[in-house]
Amino acid sequence: MSGKYGVDLTTGSIPKHLVRFSIPMFIGNLLQTALGFTDTMWVGNMVGPNAVGAIQVSFPIQFLLIALSNGATLATTILVSQYYGAGDHEKVKKTINNSFSVALIFGAILTVAGLLLCDPILGWMNTPPEIFAMASSYLKIIISGFIITFLVNLITSILRGIGDSVTPLIFMAIAMVINIGLDPILIIGVGPFPKMGFNGSAVATVTSQVIGLVIALIYLNRKKHFVSIDFRHLRLEGSHVVKLFRIGFPSMLQQSLISVSSVFITGMVNRFGADATTAFGASGRIESIVFMPAMSIGLAASALTGQNLGAGNVKRVREVFRWGVIMTAGITLSLSAVILLFPKPLLTLFVHDPEILEIGAGYLGTLGYAYILFAVMFVSNGVINGSGRTLVTMCITVLSVWLVRIPLAAVLSSTGLGIRGIWLAVVIGFAVGLASSLSYYFAGGWKKAAFRPGQAAGGYLE
Repeated sequence: MSGKYGVDLTTGSIPKHLVRFSIPMFIGNLLQTALGFTDTMWVGNMVGPNAVGAIQVSFPIQFLLIALSNGATLATTILVSQYYGAGDHEKVKKTINNSFSVALIFGAILTVAGLLLCDPILGWMNTPPEIFAMASSYLKIIISGFIITFLVNLITSILRGIGDSVTPLIFMAIAMVINIGLDPILIIGVGPFPKMGFNGSAVATVTSQVIGLVIALIYLNRKKHFVSIDFRHLRLEGSHVVKLFRIGFPSMLQQSLISVSSVFITGMVNRFGADATTAFGASGRIESIVFMPAMSIGLAASALTGQNLGAGNVKRVREVFRWGVIMTAGITLSLSAVILLFPKPLLTLFVHDPEILEIGAGYLGTLGYAYILFAVMFVSNGVINGSGRTLVTMCITVLSVWLVRIPLAAVLSSTGLGIRGIWLAVVIGFAVGLASSLSYYFAGGWKKAAFRPGQAAGGYLE
């Protein structure tokens, strides 16, 4: 089944489903990263290296807000995929209507909170004085358009739940083209557009998101899509809101814990000076390419798991895990090899200062050996999340990040290792996270979410 009725992931070749589902998401992530590269290169070359540091400092706060929206919308993906796999289209529509209502309310609250708290958080992060004002103004513009980003993520999550990862890619590509086109125009000022400098990048981002959301809503409604949005039918029904909260809250907490940990790590890096902050930001742009395939395959694994457990097919989920690991391991190891062999040439895309290059090469040279751990964990966590067991992946995050990575980073960076101690702590955290995730997967607790005739699936499809 395809087109306006979604894609049935409960039959057919699992490797083909994984490839067909993950490739559009990978391309989308690639476009997003390309946009990030473009932003960083424009502001780095036209505004200066401090602008790169300002983007890096502001990223953990952006990531926190996006993480909360992603956690909330993951609940929608899980419920939509399980209901869709079980063939209950009426509950798919109810889930969508309630999800939009929750997103509008929650998005507004997060926007106000973000605007009020961004400056105190930047101060708490030990943001270097020379980049504080730039980071603050950039963040406030981005946060002002956050509710739009939330709604775009929700539409993407709904479509992925019914097995469609192509349509979100089209919407994203349109927004990316607009963003990339507006970036230089607003940064340097062209024609009737004023010269906004560093802030022009943020304005371009918000503008493109607004246009992307409008296009998505018009397309879905004019095509009479299976998941078209009718704002007249938005509801807040107790039972559906409870399900969204029960699955979404652990996921939101997990995602926010990861993003808050980035604030802690960035704060530790900031203690070593603006050069370290800039190197950390440039290195993060490069490693995001390594993460993209694993994240895409992990999200594909979640959608396949949700539909197949909704259809009561546990055996296919095991195959989803096996093929997901094979695919993500091969891709990640290849990309890691490139990064380990050519760290400084890659870093020169963004920065040229010898001291910054040295710090960045040290980061990539340490983390390059550990990306495979992160990649495989994304697949196993994808299966666990697809079963609705978001509380489990939240606990894995608490253990690996907050009980291992953060304390170790604080201790090791205070020794003779210096900033390298932070990099080593991240590697050890990856290892602990993977071990915990695989332990739960092989214990088989996720199987309880499988639907059986006359029985609720995992407590979510009743």
